[in-house]
Amino acid sequence: MPPVFRFAPSPNGYLHLGHAFSALLNHDLARQSGGRFLLRIEDIDATRCRVEFEEAIYEDLAWLGIAWETPVRRQSEHFAAYGAAIDRLSAQGLVYPSFESRADIARLVAEREAGGAWPRDPDGAPLYPGTAKSLSAEERDRLIGQGAPFALRLDMASAVARAGGLSWQEAGEGPAGESGDVAARPEAWGDVILARKETPTSYHLSVVIDDALQGVTDAVRGIDLFWSTSVHRLLQALLGLPAPVYRHHALIRDAAGQKLSKSTRATGLRELRADGTSPSDVRRLVGLV
Repeated sequence: MPPVFRFAPSPNGYLHLGHAFSALLNHDLARQSGGRFLLRIEDIDATRCRVEFEEAIYEDLAWLGIAWETPVRRQSEHFAAYGAAIDRLSAQGLVYPSFESRADIARLVAEREAGGAWPRDPDGAPLYPGTAKSLSAEERDRLIGQGAPFALRLDMASAVARAGGLSWQEAGEGPAGESGDVAARPEAWGDVILARKETPTSYHLSVVIDDALQGVTDAVRGIDLFWSTSVHRLLQALLGLPAPVYRHHALIRDAAGQKLSKSTRATGLRELRADGTSPSDVRRLVGLV
């Protein structure tokens, strides 16, 4: 079977040079290996994703000379598949609802840090500090029945105990040069969110389901997602899904060394195109010549 690559942007803003680098790299690797290139629209966040941004993605990629298979998978059309995966994890006793708001969690973290540093995940966010895991089934049902907002979390300790030691094959490099067989450390993320009442999936869950259903063999993405792979490997193991080979690439940064943002107009593809930049110029700017 030919290798399968994918580029999976979220339509919550316009594409910039960093997106161009990842899309072009995936497209080039697919072409060089005689493989397939897929475009996936990760639009689970209904409050931020907009139709005009999705249309702009198609326009920008076509301008760069990138061709993709159709139909394009749009995550918002597949909530049932993600819900089925949560049901499978729930049947294993690995999912529980938490009811604290973001303000509640910030307060709990502050209280715990009064006695010392509270652990944080690889992105720097504090681990979930709440006690919802200890609520009785009756209390959980009562709160949900009252319409209380909630997040569905993975019981990380139980999940890791069930899955055992995990690793992934890294064809690129991690932040400290990690490559080859990399040991996964999902426990570093704490009890991650799998879904919310208003959004019935999360990035971690949906990307794992989509990669498996689409037969992705090579997941080529930014180094900022390197340690997220630990969570993805855990979910793959729990759900009996295949793991692609991962290749994490360096990020395109601005003059100050900061990661590019969709709000940074100076590196936006639409602005560059309007200023007369050509697709070959973009390749040169991102180092793909």
